[in-house]
Amino acid sequence: MSDFAPPTPPPDPSTGPAAAPPVDPPVDSAAAPPSAADPAGPPDAEAGAEAAAEEEPTAWSWRADWTEPLWRRPALTVAACALAAAVLGARTFARPELAAVLYLGVVGALLVLVDLKLHRLPNPLTLPSYPIALALLGAAAAVEGDALPFVHALIGLATLWTLYAVQWFLLPGQIGFGDVKLAGVLGLYLGWYGSDAWVTGVVVTYLSGGLVAVGLLLARRRGRRDAIPYGPFMVAGTFAAILAFAG
Repeated sequence: MSDFAPPTPPPDPSTGPAAAPPVDPPVDSAAAPPSAADPAGPPDAEAGAEAAAEEEPTAWSWRADWTEPLWRRPALTVAACALAAAVLGARTFARPELAAVLYLGVVGALLVLVDLKLHRLPNPLTLPSYPIALALLGAAAAVEGDALPFVHALIGLATLWTLYAVQWFLLPGQIGFGDVKLAGVLGLYLGWYGSDAWVTGVVVTYLSGGLVAVGLLLARRRGRRDAIPYGPFMVAGTFAAILAFAG
């Protein structure tokens, strides 16, 4: 017995043609609001917010991220500042530039602690040091009655800043611009003590930084492309020159 399909009955003219299923209207994707899965909106806005959040503050604040190495270990912070100020102060005791050197000891210790932990030399420590050091050394020159050391200090500032700025421009990635900003402050102090002190500070900085870098490479503690904080070597070179030539 073969299969047989009964014929399809014709449509009932009284009911009219069959209604077509409803079709949703097209949606303009450009006018659609952000979906619930992406409440933050377009990625460009989110990236801009992240970039703004990463901008370094230019004013002192204990809530700034760069202060974390200081307040997390307050005993170490106080001890480092006291030791640096005591050693430099003992070498320049009863000299007109004592206040300037004590300031350098404190701010230099803070910069070393921050740079070792975060690889940063924050603006709230470096930039105010220019007017403060200039004022203190200018007052020392007035008390001493000799403007020549202050003139040498200005020359040392300009020369060391230029040296680091050229290095930063020609060898990008080797040093940061924070090192350039710190160089001007340190050059001010090195120039105050004369050309021999200036050269000594620069040589000690480069030698100590190079020796430590080579040692870390040989010990496989760092790779050739790994960054090493340079601020501590700059501060150490300046401290060594002051201890050698002050007095």
